[in-house]
Amino acid sequence: MRTRRFGSILLVAVATAIIPLGEAHAIDLFGSAEDGAEGSDAFWKDGNGIAEASVPARGDFADLAERASPGVVNIRTSKTVKGGQLFEEFFFGGPFEPRSGRRERKVPSLGSGFVISPDGYIVTNNHVVEDVDSITVVFLDGAELAAEIVGRDPKTDIALLRVKADQTLFALPLGDSDATRPGEWVVAIGNPFGLAHTVTAGIVSAKHRIIGQGSYDDFIQTDAAINPGNSGGPLINLAGEVIGINTAINPRANQSSIGFAVPVNMAKDVLPQLRAKGHVTRGWLGVVIQRVTPELAEHLELNEEKGALVSKVLADGPADDAGLEHGDVIVEFDGHEIGDWNELPRVVAATPVDRRAEVTVLRNGKRKTFKVAVGELEASEPRTRLASKEGVSDFGLHAQNLTAELAERLGLDDAKGVVVTNVEVGSAASEAGLRRGDVILEVDRNDVKNVADLRAKLEGSDESALLLIRRGDATLFVPIKRETG
Repeated sequence: MRTRRFGSILLVAVATAIIPLGEAHAIDLFGSAEDGAEGSDAFWKDGNGIAEASVPARGDFADLAERASPGVVNIRTSKTVKGGQLFEEFFFGGPFEPRSGRRERKVPSLGSGFVISPDGYIVTNNHVVEDVDSITVVFLDGAELAAEIVGRDPKTDIALLRVKADQTLFALPLGDSDATRPGEWVVAIGNPFGLAHTVTAGIVSAKHRIIGQGSYDDFIQTDAAINPGNSGGPLINLAGEVIGINTAINPRANQSSIGFAVPVNMAKDVLPQLRAKGHVTRGWLGVVIQRVTPELAEHLELNEEKGALVSKVLADGPADDAGLEHGDVIVEFDGHEIGDWNELPRVVAATPVDRRAEVTVLRNGKRKTFKVAVGELEASEPRTRLASKEGVSDFGLHAQNLTAELAERLGLDDAKGVVVTNVEVGSAASEAGLRRGDVILEVDRNDVKNVADLRAKLEGSDESALLLIRRGDATLFVPIKRETG
């Protein structure tokens, strides 16, 4: 199975161990949930865990693991891949034959998951079951059941499976990850390196971690040891409730001390849609946003470093139709205050399509409110790249005029702005984070027509300037300071 990298490692393991098999189904030993739990869309059990929450004595972890383990499953998958002969000879010991054909191989992989309803619904990570040919779920007693994919959501890395069992399955209750606090004890149960039902304990180290997986990063960090093969397994609090789905590790951390779990409340938002239609429909605003840094707050004359700075409004999108502009700072969306910029994508995504949402922005120091008809988010493909000369010496920046031909090579829709061809090492442009291939669109909120115009605007600026740049499909505000000395 393919494992993706994002600066953290997703926890799929290639099969390296033989797991003993049994014949019976896992059964409801401790009293599981019923369909139609609280909430109209819930098909799992919320709260009222399987153990009383308390500061654990040494034996309490054992009690918790014993009670929760029937609801945790190992997931075995198989994927067909084609490999060249040299690859096959090295990895599979086959003889080398000098021919161009490719031989198909079945590649096994391991992950984890957990039962959330007694009629067979199971949660795991999307990357555990993405593009696989077969899925087998193995329970605590060794029983095996074939599983089908009900739905997948790559953006949150959540997948919903279902098995058909002759008996009621034991389901783990889902907790409230929003109420979880750093310092709380947690237990992880899973299948690291094929070592079935491995139990590790630790604490919640932090919440709201962004690790570069995507727009919906909001991970729980834990020091409970998790490793490849733990993907999709539960992170459980002392009440026996799942508060996270183990997903990734930091490859540079020693002794598996930094792991990341998708908050279970995020799963609760997507699971009803996965069960109903196999995918997730998300709201779409049609803006590109960035963090409000201290430098940007100063340039924009903001009192606080809060909100989401709009660096681009997509043409004919909901925000464009409503009158939002780049340079606006979104501070409230549909009644939700936006403190940190990365809260906005999650809030918008959870908003029903076609809803008329109120959006409050700061524009030139004044609050303005707009009514936006929320659109539907669709997948988009990013683009990028580029070439050399002309400089602005006080900033260590070199650029050239952006022609129609060059814009086409860069995958740009138009030829507005100038393209950065070189950034001098240690320069103000380098300190600001500018890169070769960036397209400078504005200086201090004024359009840049060509290199001469860029030079004039930068040389006419004070100690610093606010650039608007395009980088691939992204548009960013970048503050840059004049070199001194």
